[in-house]
Order: sequence, then structure tokens, then C-alpha cells
Amino acid sequence: MLLAIDIGNSNIVIGCMNGTKIEHEFRIATDHVKTSDQYCIDLKNVLSLGDIQISELEGVIISSVVPPLLNSFRTAVMKLTGKKPMVVGPGIKTGLNIQIDNPAQIGSDLIVALREYPAPLMIIDMGTATTISVIDASRTYIGGCICPGVRISADALTTRAALLPGINLDEPKRAIGRNTIDCMRSGIMLGAAAMLDGLIDRMEEELGQQATVVATGGIAKFVIPLCRRSVIYDRNLLLKGLSILYYNNQK
Repeated sequence: MLLAIDIGNSNIVIGCMNGTKIEHEFRIATDHVKTSDQYCIDLKNVLSLGDIQISELEGVIISSVVPPLLNSFRTAVMKLTGKKPMVVGPGIKTGLNIQIDNPAQIGSDLIVALREYPAPLMIIDMGTATTISVIDASRTYIGGCICPGVRISADALTTRAALLPGINLDEPKRAIGRNTIDCMRSGIMLGAAAMLDGLIDRMEEELGQQATVVATGGIAKFVIPLCRRSVIYDRNLLLKGLSILYYNNQK
């Protein structure tokens, strides 16, 4: 069994993988002040929830968008498992033709998306930030865009505007809200969906053809149904991609 770990800005996703099949999935909050020992305890606790023995783990792979936490979590993994984790970054073979300034910045979700969906391809990852990555018809990763995430947008409204309350990110009943809460839900949720629709249209214009669009990330399942464009939701892209990267890079 492979232990796949993705360290995000808000959550750390932990998957126990059998090939690309997810046997167990856990989430813990990202905490910048925790020590490696504290993360070691967190990791041990979530594995015990799934009744997973340390001896069952054949290897570990970690990806991170939070550089300060990478060393702490890598140390925690080594303390708990005795195994040196593979870290997604420079030197990792992706199998992609990459035409961006820093190839080490690509995500593992691109790897599995390209295997499972036809190019040209757009991959939307909706987490703390909303990112769109674009692969053209020749299966080359050519770039994308980064936007504020849905929760960041909601938090910005409530912290910068004194009269606007915190709200749940529920589906709005209509675009034209009748009260403050409905107006905020419409602006945040339908606004995010309209932004995706518009960006997909503009990117397809630059590509010169229609693309397959796949979305993943915690908030995507709430926003994608509001989009007018056809978007495939695949919540397990990232963990499956980590598993593929691990086995492709085994000596």
C-alpha cells in the first residue's frame, strides 16, 4: 500500500493507495506552527482510524504547495514509517512535455488527467486558490491561470465590508438576490461559475478548438453544477496522480 500525501494551504489530504485505487482517504487541517512530532501523532492517529498497519506501507510520496511545512511533514513520515518519502519536485519524471518557466511547479493531477481524458484538456483545481492548467492537442502543458479561491473571496467580503456577514456557501436560489445573504451567495457562487465559463471560453479561443474540461478540489463539487459549460468532476485526480508519479519514478 502506498501512502500519498498532498499538503495544501487549508488541508492536508492523506490517501492510502492500492495502485490508483483509494482504499482510505483522510483530511487534517494545515497548521503552520505544528512540529514534526505533532504531525507524526496526527498521521499515526488517522492511520489507526483506518486500521492501517505501518508494515503495510510500501512507500510514501508527498506533494506540497506550502514549502515551510514540507520538511516538518517529511520528518514526521520518516519518524513514523522509517521510510524516506519521495517528494514531488525537481528530478521527478512526469512524462509530460512542459513549456512553462518552472516545470517543477506542475501538479500531479495533470499526470492522471492526461492519462484518463482526451487532449486538449483543461484541469480546474478549486482549493484555497482556483487554478486552471491547459494541455494542448499535442499533449503539451502550455500554462494556465491562478484566481482567488471561492472561500478567499467570501472571507474578503466579510472582513473588508463591516455590514456583510459570514455565510454558508450554499447554492443560490436565483441570480437576483432579495436580501444581503442571497445577494452574497449569488455573487460568490454564481460569480465563480461565470468566471470559469468565461475563462474556458477565452482559453479555447486561444487554443483554436474545444477542450475537455475536468475539475477537482474541495469546493468544485458545489460550483461546477452551476457552470453552463460542460465540466467533468473528478475528486480523486490528485491522489491518483501521486500514485502514478510514485510508480513511474521507482528505480
